[in-house]
Amino acid sequence: MITIDIIETRVRGFIGDIQHPKQKKKININDLEFQLRKLMEDYFEMDGYSLFYHSIETLQAEGQLIPIQNNQYNGRTPALPLYYWVNIKVQSTKWDRLEMMKLSDQFDFSYYERHPEWQTVEEWKRIHNVYTFLQSNQEREIVSFEERSLELFGYEKFLLDGDSFPEGKGFLARIGVSEEQLKMVSYGEPFVFWMKQGKEIKDIQRVLIVENLSFFHTSIKLLEDNVLDYEPELIIYGEGTKIERSFSFFFRMFPPKSYLFYYAGDLDASGYGILVRLIEKYPECCIQPALKIYRKMLECTEQRNDQKSGQTQNSKYRDSFFQWFTEEEQALLLELWQENKRIPQEVLTIETWRRWM
Repeated sequence: MITIDIIETRVRGFIGDIQHPKQKKKININDLEFQLRKLMEDYFEMDGYSLFYHSIETLQAEGQLIPIQNNQYNGRTPALPLYYWVNIKVQSTKWDRLEMMKLSDQFDFSYYERHPEWQTVEEWKRIHNVYTFLQSNQEREIVSFEERSLELFGYEKFLLDGDSFPEGKGFLARIGVSEEQLKMVSYGEPFVFWMKQGKEIKDIQRVLIVENLSFFHTSIKLLEDNVLDYEPELIIYGEGTKIERSFSFFFRMFPPKSYLFYYAGDLDASGYGILVRLIEKYPECCIQPALKIYRKMLECTEQRNDQKSGQTQNSKYRDSFFQWFTEEEQALLLELWQENKRIPQEVLTIETWRRWM
């Protein structure tokens, strides 16, 4: 039932995006199913087409979809007409103003006055659930986004997955309620780390974060051989961009104090962005590039390769990263950038490290 609901919710979201308040829109049902398949990796395993068919039939019964009978079908079993009209968006029934006034001690309904299309039965149920919760929120414990979302809205990803639940995107902003009021937090994701042998949590002062798994293992060996730059007591495997979500987890594991965080990643557009965003997101922390490690990488320009496809070359991140280096080093980095080349962190192996020992 949950799977049916998820697929139907996504289909309704697609149709809702297409609907126009003044005219019907024509859609190709195969295009619609293709968009659904792209969002659901397990679409075929769950017999997604049967659930998709059920959702289309439901929307047709409601009058939101009107099949175009021209003897063209989608080539699937059971078959659906290839083309449908998406009916005009029906103006939602406005909420009872007296009921709105009863809840106005907690909510500002001005957004819904300006956007009456949001005055739906489903939205009112969500608002009423939140209102009930707020009556006793002082007695409630802090839980995760997913746990509170499941309690109030029936789906753990309602507030987080805008593709599956388009109504969840912006819901808290619409009603003017904060995460703190709902007693929920976004927990940091756990990360893999290595503590230097003989050290305890209280001994940690310097932390090295590395982007890639290979260099994480290399760093561990270098650390135990006492030849790793900065002599960190702790090494964290950043796992690419995941560190941007998991970094906050550090402060749930380790005691509050001043730490020195050094970051080392690939010399490429993605690596620059990860470091700069970490510094911007956590200005209270001392986070800086592991310059000694980056300089070793710059000596390996013969192993440069092409930038990964799909990387966004953000000049703002580039300039913020470059400013940590000398003019001569900046020239080398700029040359790599202009040639659309990169130096992967994997150039630093146990063998290449011996050059500097």
